[in-house]
Amino acid sequence: MPSAQILSLSGPGACSLTPGSPHFHTPSVLVPLPQCLSYSGPWSPALTWGRLPLPLLQVSSRSGTVLTWALTSPPRYLLEQRDVEVNVRDKWDSTPLYYACLCGHEELVRYLLANGARCEANTFDGERCLYGALSDAIRRALRDYKQVPASCRRRDPYSSFLLRLLEQGLHSDVVFTVHGRSFRAHRCILGARSTYFANMLDTKWKGKSVVVLRHPLVNPVAFGALLQYLYTGRLDVGVEHVSDCERLARQCRLWDLLGDLEAKLASKPGPCVKVLTVEPPPADPRLREDLALLADCALPPELRGDLGELPFPCNGLNSFPDICFRVDGYSFLCHKAFFCGRSDYFRALLEDHFQESQEPEASGGLPAVTLQGVSAEVFTHVLYYVYSDHTELLPEVAYDVLAVADMYLLPGLKQLCGRSLAQLLDEDSVVGVWRVAKLFRLARLEDQCTEYMAKVIEKLVEQEDFVEAVREEAAAVAARQETDSIPLVDDIRFHVGSAVQTRSATEQAQQRLQALEHLLVAIGLDC
Repeated sequence: MPSAQILSLSGPGACSLTPGSPHFHTPSVLVPLPQCLSYSGPWSPALTWGRLPLPLLQVSSRSGTVLTWALTSPPRYLLEQRDVEVNVRDKWDSTPLYYACLCGHEELVRYLLANGARCEANTFDGERCLYGALSDAIRRALRDYKQVPASCRRRDPYSSFLLRLLEQGLHSDVVFTVHGRSFRAHRCILGARSTYFANMLDTKWKGKSVVVLRHPLVNPVAFGALLQYLYTGRLDVGVEHVSDCERLARQCRLWDLLGDLEAKLASKPGPCVKVLTVEPPPADPRLREDLALLADCALPPELRGDLGELPFPCNGLNSFPDICFRVDGYSFLCHKAFFCGRSDYFRALLEDHFQESQEPEASGGLPAVTLQGVSAEVFTHVLYYVYSDHTELLPEVAYDVLAVADMYLLPGLKQLCGRSLAQLLDEDSVVGVWRVAKLFRLARLEDQCTEYMAKVIEKLVEQEDFVEAVREEAAAVAARQETDSIPLVDDIRFHVGSAVQTRSATEQAQQRLQALEHLLVAIGLDC
């Protein structure tokens, strides 16, 4: 097919796209071709998002040559399977949401917004999406986005877990009754989040499984909103109950919440606002730092010195543990609500109806479970991840933590390990890290490895472990024919081509591809 062939788009915003060109053209504007648009294979249109190739454009035979988004699976595949960041930026500082708005894909815009794409008012990204939108329908979708309750939007797994604890009361150990309305709660969370609750649960309410609040100024709606804030860092309350929430926040010494409520009221939301929402910024660490206190308290005293000065000292906090994990002879005093809610492995282990996994009670009368195949150091990382969704991982221990995270069914911890292992990439280690990424299904790390391989392919072709990896990939293709592609080779070719922006880079890319082709010929593989 001639290299000058042009694929045309019809309809609003019609433009032309030339294979191999770094731009697409409109009648009067030359727009940089986003990194997400490219060709792969024999002139087959494909869309790549986050530098991951994926066929996404289809040609409609009914209405001429029209590019349409295959929305049924690819974006969902990239977000949920390939772990691509929804707000990823390309070299033009543009996001997928901006391109979806610019090209007029309303369904994709709504999907991205529902899955965490940021479009905040009075910000560069938000205004850029709004004014660059191709249609009024998309502009309305962007404006309506702020009117959609955050409770209806997609949450990260950690936030969803905390919300389930609040709504379902999994392994709750205290019930508050406020004027006939009952609220199930967890002493550990209340104590970690509020010094007032920590003091009351250890004194006046000590040993009580049911706490009855009869004070006439304690409104059950406001109390429920207060619990929502303690569990999730967010508060939604009707404007008629804001004063009750302020009173409770002051009584419980929740000064951050009180300040947020006063700031909301000072902004004068207007007469049409029926519900007042207090929501922390995306990177606000307060909730995670408070719950990390529970991990600090769960650590055996013998191990606390190994970590140096703890970032969140216990200060004598009673964490109310209900399960003891024995690891390497050490006792970790933990909470079933966190381990069962975060891991299906621990849910099956601790909710064993026959109690086969539990041993004689540990000190303090807690049921004890011995964990095999994990060291105390590695379990400490698991502990902090379970409670705070974060742990400081050095690349040296990432392999061990990754294996345990896979065993304990903690995909988020596996992703943290993948980010740590990405720091180890060099010419000698990249093949080994790539094998680990394949084994544990770390899609982002696997893509980072193949991207690095593309940069050093001329040296890799001389290494036996890389040659063996190519052979294994070829053998893994079921009923492979001589001309069938090899996934590893395809990924490397893609990354070599995607880095081309200048004439000198084109020559360098050709040299890299030639080195790869020579290797394939030498080992008898044609693809």
